[in-house]
Amino acid sequence: MKSLFLILLIFISITITKSEEPEKELMSDEEFIKLMNAQTTSIAGSDIALKMHDMAQKAMKITYFINNKYNPPADVRKWMSILIGQELDEGFGLFPPFYTDCGRNIHIEKNVFINSGCHFQDQGGIYIGEGTFIGHNVILATLNHDMNPYTRANIYPKPIHIGKRVWIGSGAIVLPGVTIGDNSVIGAGSVVTKDVPENCVYGGNPAKLIKKNDYVEQ
Repeated sequence: MKSLFLILLIFISITITKSEEPEKELMSDEEFIKLMNAQTTSIAGSDIALKMHDMAQKAMKITYFINNKYNPPADVRKWMSILIGQELDEGFGLFPPFYTDCGRNIHIEKNVFINSGCHFQDQGGIYIGEGTFIGHNVILATLNHDMNPYTRANIYPKPIHIGKRVWIGSGAIVLPGVTIGDNSVIGAGSVVTKDVPENCVYGGNPAKLIKKNDYVEQ
């Protein structure tokens, strides 16, 4: 009986000690984004990896309000502005739902429209130029996992740059490190693995040049 009581006391003591241990202080959002923009590798279990998880939780809380009730356009802009940390102009449009596991490294210029069901994995940085249209269910992915199966949880960020007046068709996927030039069009369902020059139409998997798109400004 005494031994059982002693074990119980030890268990309670350990539990109290653990609960009194302060939580590890995470780096700031700004520090995290700076490291991501420097293309710093996120090693599994590192401070960067822990902060990445924290940013994902914050993003899910905000996108809950975008995706789970009707919001008039002004409120959609408000929530998106909070999510990305940038005041969006009245020309910005978004049809929910919208998904991201970070949010704070999305950068949007004027008169951008994002259709419903898009997924932005923006830790590595997503830059969207003025007047760009993004179709339904487009995926912009800025992270790669390690090819080594024993270090698969390590993550490598690379930015996506989308120029002005770009149109990305429904269901397209843009991979890390890709730049899409001004005025170009990405066909629906395409997988963009390499840079796309300006004034071009690209399509397919992997996306390839279909034709030039040399329209004169009117």
